[in-house]
Amino acid sequence: MRIIVAPDSFKGSVSAVGTANAMEKGIKEVFPDAEVIKLPIADGGEGTVEALVTATNGQVIYQKVVGPLGDSIEAYWGILGDGETAVIEMAAASGLPLVPKEMKNPRITTTYGTGELIKAALDKGLGKIIIGIGGSATNDGGCGMAQALGVKFLNKDGQELTYGGAALAQLDHVDLSSLDVRLAETTIMVACDVDNPLCGPKGATAVYGPQKGATPEMVTELDAALKNFASKVQKVTGKDVAECPGAGAAGGLGAGLLFFTNAKLRPGVEIVLTTTGFESLVKTAQLVITGEGRTDFQTAFGKAPVGVAKLAKKYNIPTLCIAGGLGQGHEDVLQHGIDGLMSTVPGPMSLDECIECGAALITKGTARLCRMVKVGMEIERRI
Repeated sequence: MRIIVAPDSFKGSVSAVGTANAMEKGIKEVFPDAEVIKLPIADGGEGTVEALVTATNGQVIYQKVVGPLGDSIEAYWGILGDGETAVIEMAAASGLPLVPKEMKNPRITTTYGTGELIKAALDKGLGKIIIGIGGSATNDGGCGMAQALGVKFLNKDGQELTYGGAALAQLDHVDLSSLDVRLAETTIMVACDVDNPLCGPKGATAVYGPQKGATPEMVTELDAALKNFASKVQKVTGKDVAECPGAGAAGGLGAGLLFFTNAKLRPGVEIVLTTTGFESLVKTAQLVITGEGRTDFQTAFGKAPVGVAKLAKKYNIPTLCIAGGLGQGHEDVLQHGIDGLMSTVPGPMSLDECIECGAALITKGTARLCRMVKVGMEIERRI
């Protein structure tokens, strides 16, 4: 029996790679002779670099960059096994977890470090870049990213703007003369799983600003600043991207990438599954097991497990999902290719216990799931 395990991370507990390993252990308890193919996945957020580097036998590179608060931090990115493709998580350089709770302030946070990671990939001579843009701490429209790649944002006095979304209100002129020319020859795929425009009630600031520390007053200020940014940049690039689905992702980084590069925005899980060669492998499998930390109604909107299941269903391969928790509307995924669900939690437990024992719970949950599969196989033989 060939079984593919293709889980996302159990965020805050077990990485996608760790989850795949734990699932394999549970499968082997019940099917010791099974061939288990591990393809840890991600949707463009946390774990994207690890998942793709692991799946392709690539390498992770660490380097110092400017963090979201303007200080120096150590970030990371990856080179895939083909030696031609870089993979970047913007959250590694400009992510919300890098900002202490008491210091959250989207008026000043910057994507400059993300631009430095892109530049590092260009310096390595890589012609393709995958950028996951989930988990941002920023609301600067990708201005910081563009600054790191040579763009100058000037106020009416010809002075360069400081970091952060609030400074965009002072933007008067955009100078593209020093923009890194290598970007024009680089294929950039952006893993983006939201369709928000840049501005307005469904835009970057209104929807995501509060979780980054924005007060109602800040939301009004920052949304207006992004509108000014979009207007000024459109004049010099000739691109009208503010209303494009996904322009508002990552505090407007989606728009910044569309403005200053030839980037294409695509669903994150689609990019990951294509890059890992999932489709060619799933054709020969008898079963797929996927999973994530919590499965609920949001999963059905295209999160990683549903992306896996839809591709498996194309070849009539059954897909089962293991989750740390089953929330409201989890049954919705049964209409999107997932054939069965199981929680890793065997009984009443605190969240802290679940997180601490995550890998062991995943192994035991997978074993329980496989025993049910084994019973089904026995029934099939008797029919």
